Amino acid sequence: MANLDFKGRVAIVTGASLGIGRATAVALGQAGASVVVNYHKHEEAADEVLQAIRDSGSRAIKHQADVSDPQAVDGMIARAVEEFGKIDITISNAAYSDRDLFHLADLERFRRTVEVSLWGAFYLLRASSLQMIRQKSGGAVVLVSSPHAFLPVPRSMAYNMSKAALESMAKTAAIELAEHRIRVNIMQPGWTDTPGERKFNTEQELQNAGTQIPLGRLGTSEEMASGILTLCDPHHEYMTGATLLIDGGISLPWWAQRGSALSP
Repeated sequence: MANLDFKGRVAIVTGASLGIGRATAVALGQAGASVVVNYHKHEEAADEVLQAIRDSGSRAIKHQADVSDPQAVDGMIARAVEEFGKIDITISNAAYSDRDLFHLADLERFRRTVEVSLWGAFYLLRASSLQMIRQKSGGAVVLVSSPHAFLPVPRSMAYNMSKAALESMAKTAAIELAEHRIRVNIMQPGWTDTPGERKFNTEQELQNAGTQIPLGRLGTSEEMASGILTLCDPHHEYMTGATLLIDGGISLPWWAQRGSALSP
């Protein structure tokens, strides 16, 4: 990411206090962008991101907002414009997930997953696109998805269907926004070593799981951030409606893994 130059650009990153969002916000700042660091609950972690960006010489503000609230998202866009004068880059990263069999799932948490992971992405996409259209200078949007969009991972129906719908939404937006020179692309991070994974797995379980991935380990937030910055790099202005998968091979057929008796 050392060769990327985002000087003069303004970026919004949702869910930027932890994990992939945190790494992305810091990387954007290190590449020269002014960054709006969105968070919901982890304010101290957001402060750390803010400091890391400022230490790199870039400007940054933090903004608390629940992305499932459209008025809160509109307020975040307005504040970004008030502080920095425009928006050039939008990274929709905020997500929520619970895991249970769909027929036993708590419907309040099931709905919460959809409201944050899908509707939150829509509200951000819509509000930031309207601002970019007004600016008449184009822009780049990256929606963070998941291999869950095409792999029916059990006990994750709400998250699976949210990410599948998000990808259709992103591609539709890419068509509709092309005339405004606003590029919309999709990032699919594979199994990544983030604090959020500790909600579902112990440290030992995560390490053991990593060895089963074809490349032998979990991904890092920094690797996923690198992919996200590639998608919003102005050097790739001919790329829209595209999907970048960085998953260490986890979505490859299971029998293709080394040592499988069924491997061709």
